[in-house]
Amino acid sequence: MTAEHSLAQAVAATDDLAFERLVEPLLHPGFDLACAVLRDRAAAEDAVQEAAVKAWRAFPGLRDEGRARAWFLKIVLNQCRATMRTRWWRSHLLADRVEGEVAAPAAGAELRVDLERALRHLSREQRAVLFLAYQMDLPHEEIARVLDVRVGTVKSRLHRAMGRLRAVLPSLQELTR
Repeated sequence: MTAEHSLAQAVAATDDLAFERLVEPLLHPGFDLACAVLRDRAAAEDAVQEAAVKAWRAFPGLRDEGRARAWFLKIVLNQCRATMRTRWWRSHLLADRVEGEVAAPAAGAELRVDLERALRHLSREQRAVLFLAYQMDLPHEEIARVLDVRVGTVKSRLHRAMGRLRAVLPSLQELTR
């Protein structure tokens, strides 16, 4: 074993540790985002795993660790979009809609069921911006970096999403006043 080879191994091990320290705390928020967008826990787990692999490959190009959260969540969101483009996903979504129409809501969970139904009326972009703003409590600037849009676009998507939710879910009006 040459000195160059052992040095290369040491650098690789350091990079792996740095990546792990950077991404580990972002896995749970990434999963929550994927759940919000995909509306399916198993698909969200797969999306986050794929995103972690893609992030690991792209890690050497990350220049600003201060923007790591936005960087990783953007990769997760892109993976969710890729998942939703597949033929399997479209057929899976159709099966869920049919099952959802048959299943009756459990007593005491009416608001949750109504909210889930109302969220289905939103685009994936609107669901993502709502989740990033209200669940993760990210500032508009960081949401803009995650979604790769301008801050004004974030504000307008939030406004339109809340308006659409209020129109579909009258009980939300009482909660947000």
